Amino acid sequence: MSDRIICPCKGLHGEIMIPGDKSISHRSIMLGALALGTTEITNFLEGADCLSTIGCFQSMGIQIDRTPEKIIVHGKGMHGLSAPKDILNVGNSGTTTRLMSGILSAQDFTSVMSGDASLNSRPMGRVITPLTQMGAHITSVNGDLCAPLKIEPGMLHGIDYTSPVASAQVKSAILLAGLYADGETSVTEPALSRNHTELMLKSFGADITSTVNPDGTATAHVKPCQELYGQSICVPGDISSAAYFIAAGLLTLDSELLVKNVGINKTRAGFLEVCRNMGADITLVNESLEGGEPRADILVRTSKLHGTTIEGALIPTLIDEIPMIAVMAACAEGTTIIKDAAELKVKETNRIDTTTEALRSMGADITPTDDGMIIQGGHALHGAKINSYLDHRIAMAFAIAALSADGDTIIHDSQCVDVSYPEFFEILDGCR
Repeated sequence: MSDRIICPCKGLHGEIMIPGDKSISHRSIMLGALALGTTEITNFLEGADCLSTIGCFQSMGIQIDRTPEKIIVHGKGMHGLSAPKDILNVGNSGTTTRLMSGILSAQDFTSVMSGDASLNSRPMGRVITPLTQMGAHITSVNGDLCAPLKIEPGMLHGIDYTSPVASAQVKSAILLAGLYADGETSVTEPALSRNHTELMLKSFGADITSTVNPDGTATAHVKPCQELYGQSICVPGDISSAAYFIAAGLLTLDSELLVKNVGINKTRAGFLEVCRNMGADITLVNESLEGGEPRADILVRTSKLHGTTIEGALIPTLIDEIPMIAVMAACAEGTTIIKDAAELKVKETNRIDTTTEALRSMGADITPTDDGMIIQGGHALHGAKINSYLDHRIAMAFAIAALSADGDTIIHDSQCVDVSYPEFFEILDGCR
């Protein structure tokens, strides 16, 4: 366990290369393992969560070669996985657990997934329910709808599932299971969640379509698949990681940062829309498209921000960035309202509670609600002791808050950033 002291500073400058997108990195390993032939992945995120995914597939007989330049996955086809000799260790990764639930439900062997204490306390009923409707045999070992999960062989059939929440993890688990079903599978969600699974499945050869319906709901359809085929994937920079340095450039006096190679997929880029709505000085340059995933460099300058309302269909596009947005709101003029974000309660921590606690400790005026928070900006932040609760997003958001606070801030258990951004503090120090 480690604590990190963050001192206030002025004037952040430089160019920052953002590590690979966590969501896309996970999916590249999973689909590469299920594909025929090799899949080469560059700019893969070497974070703890993605390494958990690699470890799980290696335990199921997939050869995965790692070099400093790329990851090579030697896929064995849709039915090439073999029974693991031990429990599959998913670490702290909810993405690994939920998406692999869909894949493992279709295998002809029994498997058990388990993670650390935090992971094993997170709700898994949201994937157990639809997968069970498809014919999967999933048991919560402790009977609490959490991991460890025992998954036994089952014959899957296609379903039309209406999800009560816009969740890419739920949607992806169903679509991945749908590859093995006896008929077409569809998932309808209240709003379009991140669509990396749909884009990547299509590039690997799956028959999949996705539409936004006139009422604002979104539906993805996938047909059973005979085989997927290996691809070359260049992972764009993770906008959830970029958000911290974008916010740092906006909040810290006399700053100008160029944040490079950031994925700006519209289902993930709600953070940029919120920044613009708050009056941020940000410019997209060098825009490009690769593998269906748009990307750009983002030029950020110190800005005077004002409050905004964040709600509805925008929430699924920025759910992981809300702790950082809350910090920005505390430093802005006026009131910011965040609602329709009950999904925050089932992340690594209940992020409504942990964000509220940390902001209050720094002197912010914040009121938690059942599905979000209300933040009255304009109160100067002061240094404080921040309990990260081993939540990487809390640790990084409040490290950025500390840059413009009055006095030093201590981030407890700061090593948790390794989950998604192992170089975070090193890069932050390099900008000062």
